[in-house]
Amino acid sequence: MSLDEYVAGQKRVVAECVRVLSPNGSICWQVGNHVVDNELYPIDIMVFPIFREHGLVLRNRIIWHFQHGLHCSRRLSGRYETVLWFTRPGKAYTFNVDAIRIPQKYPGKKYYKGPKAGNYSANPLGKNPGDVWVIPNVKHNHVEKTEHPCQFPVELVERLVLALTNLGDLVVDPYMGVGSTAAAAVLHARRAAGCDVDAQYTETARRRVADAARGTLRTRPMHRAVYTPSGAITIAPWTQKTT
Repeated sequence: MSLDEYVAGQKRVVAECVRVLSPNGSICWQVGNHVVDNELYPIDIMVFPIFREHGLVLRNRIIWHFQHGLHCSRRLSGRYETVLWFTRPGKAYTFNVDAIRIPQKYPGKKYYKGPKAGNYSANPLGKNPGDVWVIPNVKHNHVEKTEHPCQFPVELVERLVLALTNLGDLVVDPYMGVGSTAAAAVLHARRAAGCDVDAQYTETARRRVADAARGTLRTRPMHRAVYTPSGAITIAPWTQKTT
């Protein structure tokens, strides 16, 4: 499939997504980069105009950063993908930032002047997570790994579900794959719908969503700190003195 064919397909799918988008709903489009002969094509830049043609407003371009992947020799190794968050114009869109706040970096910081001088300045619920999210990608040893080669972590979707929907809302994924989006929705008491052209993936998705509904789906917990290695594996052997 050429890039032109890919973009044309995206236009058809986006049109249907906009058609069913609620007045206070959001569309989140998660994409990476296309590489041909060591030349990189940023897909988010290619699809952005499609959403603008439908009158949608870009609220954030979220960078999903992960620390592992293929190693490149002729360019810097790719360690991010993007999530474009669109809504309809105006202020009616759902945004529950309190649901996804993360721990404050300086919880003991205080105002040093003004009427609040001496009071703590940090929000006790945590801070806005910003638009760069460091979440491990799903590699071979990840607890969520299935047969899908490009599976994204449930935690990535959980933040979007919690922030951009309310209890009972419907979350739709037109490229459902193995059901990470649907599982994230069900885990947080939302309804879910999706589709995929691969029958094996849809069967896996059905199983994962059922597990999510039963509370037995294994996922990497939200807010778990990214693993920091320790011990001998962190010591470079070439720095050690030989006797």
